[in-house]
Amino acid sequence: MSRFLSFAIPVSSAAEAKEYIGMYANEYHDARHVCWAYMIGADRKEFLSTDNGEPSGTAGKPILGQINSFNLTNIVIIVVRYFGGIKLGTSGLISAYREAAKLAIEAAEIIEGREMATLTLTFPYLAMNDVMKLIKAQNQLAPREVITIVNQEFDNTCQLTISLPLDMADEISMRLNNISGTSIL
Repeated sequence: MSRFLSFAIPVSSAAEAKEYIGMYANEYHDARHVCWAYMIGADRKEFLSTDNGEPSGTAGKPILGQINSFNLTNIVIIVVRYFGGIKLGTSGLISAYREAAKLAIEAAEIIEGREMATLTLTFPYLAMNDVMKLIKAQNQLAPREVITIVNQEFDNTCQLTISLPLDMADEISMRLNNISGTSIL
């Protein structure tokens, strides 16, 4: 009987996914097949999969199919197969790789992420209270901190760099611009 080991790993780039693939291929060098698929980016347009010697379409596509079924991105799933002497056939391989990928996803913690934007703004020291109130009020509306301060310089003219969800950037920019003397760089 074949033995399958599956791993779901968060990644932020194709290069990072390929590093993990190389590490697992090296670690499990004695396995018959190390198959994988990855999906990168919020638009989910960067993806790749491989059957790594299995019949075409029997490993990489089913793994990628599970990534799509769960609507995931920024992930690589690696499935290692130790051959057990019994041929599974095309449908058996597809089913086995699909189930292995599904189990890896279900065992992992799915973290919901958001695309972020960075804004740098300048404002007079006298406007500091209004700027900080806006940031604090926005963060109190959300279940987790939404706007984070990346960098701050306080002097007669202050500069603040913040990170916030991309879908909120226009609204927050407009509200910040309404504070007297504030401008976004």
